[in-house]
Amino acid sequence: MAHISDLIATDIEQYLQAHEKKSLLRFITCGSVDDGKSTLIGRLLYESKMLFEDQLAAMEADSKKYGTQGENLDFALLVDGLAAEREQGITIDVAYRFFSTDKRKFIVADTPGHEQYTRNMVTGASTADAAVLMVDARRGVLTQTRRHSYLVSLLGIRRIVVAINKMDLVDYAEPVFRRICDDYRSFAEQIGLDGVTFIPMSAYKGDSIIEPSANMPWYHGTTLMGYLETVEVDDERLQKQPFRLPVQWVNRPNLDFRGFAGSIAGGIVKPGDRIRVQPSGKESTVARIVTRDGDLEQAVAGQSVTLTLADEIDISRGDVISTADSPAGSADQFETTLVWMHDEPLLPGRPYLLKIGAKTVTATVTHIKYQVNVNTLEHVAARTLELNAIGVCNLSLDRPIAFDPYAENRDTGGFILIDRLSNNTVGAGLIHFALRRSQNIHMQHVDVDKASRAALKHQKPCVLWFTGLSGAGKSTIANLVEKKLHAHGYHTYLLDGDNVRHGLNKDLGFTEADRVENIRRVAEVAKLMVDAGLIVITAFISPFRAERQMARSLMAEDEFIEVFIDTPLEVAEGRDAKGLYKKARRGELKNFTGIDSPYEAPETPDVRINTVTMSADEAATYLVLELQRRGGLGD
Repeated sequence: MAHISDLIATDIEQYLQAHEKKSLLRFITCGSVDDGKSTLIGRLLYESKMLFEDQLAAMEADSKKYGTQGENLDFALLVDGLAAEREQGITIDVAYRFFSTDKRKFIVADTPGHEQYTRNMVTGASTADAAVLMVDARRGVLTQTRRHSYLVSLLGIRRIVVAINKMDLVDYAEPVFRRICDDYRSFAEQIGLDGVTFIPMSAYKGDSIIEPSANMPWYHGTTLMGYLETVEVDDERLQKQPFRLPVQWVNRPNLDFRGFAGSIAGGIVKPGDRIRVQPSGKESTVARIVTRDGDLEQAVAGQSVTLTLADEIDISRGDVISTADSPAGSADQFETTLVWMHDEPLLPGRPYLLKIGAKTVTATVTHIKYQVNVNTLEHVAARTLELNAIGVCNLSLDRPIAFDPYAENRDTGGFILIDRLSNNTVGAGLIHFALRRSQNIHMQHVDVDKASRAALKHQKPCVLWFTGLSGAGKSTIANLVEKKLHAHGYHTYLLDGDNVRHGLNKDLGFTEADRVENIRRVAEVAKLMVDAGLIVITAFISPFRAERQMARSLMAEDEFIEVFIDTPLEVAEGRDAKGLYKKARRGELKNFTGIDSPYEAPETPDVRINTVTMSADEAATYLVLELQRRGGLGD
């Protein structure tokens, strides 16, 4: 590997000590397709002499096979590692590269330019301190330039270089550079970007990358490397913020030590500082700051430490230790911006897992206020969010979390959404503020509880949740079950799909979003009825596993019984008492389950009823006996 410092050859220990103390800048390159992002990073790696000899040899060989620069080196091939990237000459995945100079260490993320890979660009930008936005001097400011600028602004990156690349292809003309600067400034004002630095360059030729370009004597600003070596990094800014330590681990090796470990997300802490733990609100004082190398007198943003406190208070993984004078907020409802990152759309009412720091809770999007058209900045009405869409949404959690607005602290204000069934990350979000209702609405204590109501009725409350295709026999069997229970003096209520849509859910249609909301409302009503001590029977198609799981999560573990009315599609369609299948086959009824809308059959239902081998009355009798076996019918 080429020497990057004379100290490597003369005093390696001194070099390593100096290298360890260098600040670290994380930055991204972004922009439209073919603007030269990968070439720029390859040039930076080459000029900083961070390449091994075999890497140079491989680049020379690959340049002949895949390169787009004739006989010359194609620096983009140092970064584009996927075969598809090399074949097409584009960036698809996010590529991270490390390099350093005598002044600073760098981690650069090369992010895709195609609109379809917007989620990859967001991933790369989520940890960046600065952004290098590439613009092709021949094409100027494009739609994708505006799109990435908006995303950079949204993600809180305020140190931005507009690198006007390929100046060699416009004869290094100053008027071209000035025109692009003026065009970009007018757009930047609309999205609140200020302090943008413009640099004319040629990543391929090396103009204005490391040294000022002799080809552009009219430009007197900084080089790109000069900018990167001197721009402020986030850790420096965060040290001026209020103290925040998201707890990643409670360290209890023995009875005499209890520490709270994590990476400081903001501010400075010293022994003796008064702290508050959120969301509980309990306070104490810092006793020690423990590290592997010994106790510290002070710790700052970016350091990983373990704190011990003067008092024994309850702190769990995912809590946030804050300064008592300016603590983090605590709430369970928020206005947020969501970037949707999954092929299946976001559906309001569907439960997801929300992960913020080390804390994981259940979250539901209650309302999509609007979707942002990032090409025009127009606010558009939306009921769902598709892949790569960005929307402003209200979010409700099942418990309070500690937070800061994302604009103040990205670590304590940013989160991801996770699909509960597949564990796929489906969205990334930024907290704006807590909704006022989260602070003003509290659960009211009542003296007559579920147990006392159930005891009065001499039964154990529960939900028999029937699911199956239309025509499977759900309503018929559910009605017979209620008749048999009623005949024996039990207190029941039947929630039927069609009946509920005449009242509570009459405003809902049959889109996926409406079906999710339909089941969410029914589940909440069933929960209230169980709290009243009733045996509740629901007869709904409820086609999605996620919503059935949501309904189960509202009840106690033994209160939810999923009953799969297992009837083959051809049998259900053959019955077709309401003529719905015929309408669906003729195209007169859209989004009909089993025809043009999916049904996700239960994988492990609590009870499976095969209506091909069992009559409706036999099924009802079986379910009453099953309920009795589970202890739901009292003595």
